[in-house]
Amino acid sequence: MEKLQDLDLLDKRVLIRVDFNVPLNEMLKITSEKRIEEAMPTIQLVLQKGAKVILCSHLGRPNGEVVESLSLAPVYEYLKQRLSAKIYFANDCIGKEAVEMSNNLQNGEILLLENLRFHKGEESNDVKFAKELSKLGDFFVNDAFGTSHRKHASNAGLESLMPFTYGLLMEREMEMLNLNDKKHPIVAILGGAKVSDKIELISNLINKVDTILVGGAMAFTFIKALSGSVANSLVEDEKIDVALKIMEKAKEKGVNFILPSDVVISKDIDLKKGKKSNAFLIPSGFMGVDIGKKTIKAFAKEIKNAETIVWNGPLGVVENDCFAKGSIKVAKLVAKSKAFSIVGGGDTIMLIERARLADKISFISTGGGASLHYLQNH
Repeated sequence: MEKLQDLDLLDKRVLIRVDFNVPLNEMLKITSEKRIEEAMPTIQLVLQKGAKVILCSHLGRPNGEVVESLSLAPVYEYLKQRLSAKIYFANDCIGKEAVEMSNNLQNGEILLLENLRFHKGEESNDVKFAKELSKLGDFFVNDAFGTSHRKHASNAGLESLMPFTYGLLMEREMEMLNLNDKKHPIVAILGGAKVSDKIELISNLINKVDTILVGGAMAFTFIKALSGSVANSLVEDEKIDVALKIMEKAKEKGVNFILPSDVVISKDIDLKKGKKSNAFLIPSGFMGVDIGKKTIKAFAKEIKNAETIVWNGPLGVVENDCFAKGSIKVAKLVAKSKAFSIVGGGDTIMLIERARLADKISFISTGGGASLHYLQNH
């Protein structure tokens, strides 16, 4: 596959799958343009190559129905202000009008299509819908990393029907998330609620990293597998055997697998105060809600020595500020470290942004589920 930078796209209609799934307020005004801005380098490059640009994206979850509040019209208004190029808006993403508008584009002009998910065929990767979309361009560029782990008509479908390449955002994501060429020691920080969500990720990381630091509710499945008393902490009992196998595999590979030694416990995740406990001896009626000071100290040692850090999943019940302290302390340690740091996953990114540390992280992935999928499969 040729890189976008090397392609001759003069006079071509270039259909670009972007991720314009932006947040809107009650007045249907965009509250964060971040995703639009991240697509700009690819759009600008294709324009510079003398192409006609057709942009397609989803917004929200209309479930195959036309939902006026999920129209891409606000994005069209933003693009008109943001770009000097002439921009048009199609009231549908397929059909006679959209085809005519794409055919009438001049070099250097842009057509934004209406929400892809107004059609059921998008999420079901319907061949007929994908063929209709393919009529709008001569060449396809996939630059929507955030949806790249889903087999939808506007990515997998179009890639099977048209000559294509990846956009600059997709290229950068794959380059940054590729741990095969990163410096060792590599430390993975893994949190979140369930081991089942991270089985494939952990199994893959064991072959690539030197240390795995485990926090969040998922840690208690591992602790219980080692005969720890976790009381009311969230545990996937059906994954106990899997947890044991993961730890055995880590030991065989010489990977340092570190679980919390102490935690903050509470009787309810909504309470405003917790208390300290040994992670393996949680008293009856309590649950683990955050990592403790000894655990943070143990994690700090590994983070300090790391050359590369990859983090996916919060280490406590971060929805409650009282139980987000451990995660925020670890975030500060990662931000201060000399390591190349990679953060993926929506909850982890929100935490980093909440702590105002985003500018101190080397790379923040634009895709939550997509970054997880990439890390567990590459």
